[in-house]
Amino acid sequence: MSLGVIVVLAVLAVVLLWAVAVYNRFIGLRVRAEESWRDVDTQLKRRWDLIPNVVEAVKGYATHEREVFERVTQARARAQSAATPKEQEAAEAQLRGAMLNLFAVAEAYPELKANEGFLQLQSSLGELEDAIQKSRRYYNAIVREFNTALQVFPGSLVAGIFGFKPREFFTLEDEAQREAPKVKF
Repeated sequence: MSLGVIVVLAVLAVVLLWAVAVYNRFIGLRVRAEESWRDVDTQLKRRWDLIPNVVEAVKGYATHEREVFERVTQARARAQSAATPKEQEAAEAQLRGAMLNLFAVAEAYPELKANEGFLQLQSSLGELEDAIQKSRRYYNAIVREFNTALQVFPGSLVAGIFGFKPREFFTLEDEAQREAPKVKF
């Protein structure tokens, strides 16, 4: 073999190793993004599981507020069936609004606000809101890293060849949603 052939083979080997390394990085980032989305989903499911208990606690004191309870139940169902971050954003906004209405109803019942079970549910809901926020931030950080890697040259060449697509961020549509719901009385 001539020196020229050896140099060409060495260059091809380096390019191939580089492409494999970049491809594996994309796979790792994609898996981390999927895992972090599942973490967000897990936290949301924990909150969805808690919501019926909150509704029942309020219902015990405010039986005539049927429309508020139905809105919470419907919003919860929509949130549970959302499939993409964009759908989840919209559903969570509706659920947040419905929960704010529910807590506004609860505000009118001083004996409910003093109920130990209700206070525990409020505390749990507040903790879950914090966990959801942390999970969303982590998910968005991974998505940012993944999407940046897809667009930066020369990694964009490998991304294009293997069909990697950017992921959606989990963002809030309006400024009011950026604040955690107030669940203390």
